[in-house]
Amino acid sequence: MKKLNFYTLAVMVFSFIISSGAFAQEKKMMDQKNSEKTVMVGGAAMYPSKNIVENAINSKDHTTLVAAVKAADLVKTLQSDGPFTVFAPTNAAFSKLPTGTVENLLKPENKEKLQNVLTYHVISGKHSAMDIMNDIKKGNGTATYKTVSGGTIKAMMKGKNVVLQDENGGISMVTIADVNQSNGVIHVVDSVALPKM
Repeated sequence: MKKLNFYTLAVMVFSFIISSGAFAQEKKMMDQKNSEKTVMVGGAAMYPSKNIVENAINSKDHTTLVAAVKAADLVKTLQSDGPFTVFAPTNAAFSKLPTGTVENLLKPENKEKLQNVLTYHVISGKHSAMDIMNDIKKGNGTATYKTVSGGTIKAMMKGKNVVLQDENGGISMVTIADVNQSNGVIHVVDSVALPKM
């Protein structure tokens, strides 16, 4: 009986030590997440310790963008170290395009066009809203950036908001700025920017 009690006690102590360690590890991870300065996008917290793709898939406002990134085989690129600045159009932004445009771009035969449109929303380096506003001031009201697609996109101020002008003259406004990522930053935009095709 004493032997059984000793073993039972030993198992209980060992289990307690293991569960305490697991609890401490879980608490440490939760504390780390809670200490991160998150921004809410599409009803989800965007964690600076996660990469662009890991965060974007949680935003209910960016399901079209995520589907397009997957169809264009750009997931690995946007999960790489970067850093990248991504102007991320919302679902509502994609819905402003002419009927059938998104469906057409998602077809396998149009993969190259889709890649071109998506990478037109990406510039190399991490550019905060303040960096962009400073570039606009230095450029006398306009800052021009080369996109990953090879095109150019202009940034300017409209009141207190940063707006982008694409190569076709289309305008897109930054609605949520400085969503920091482990490999760059996202600025949410309300329209899809289109390169010259």
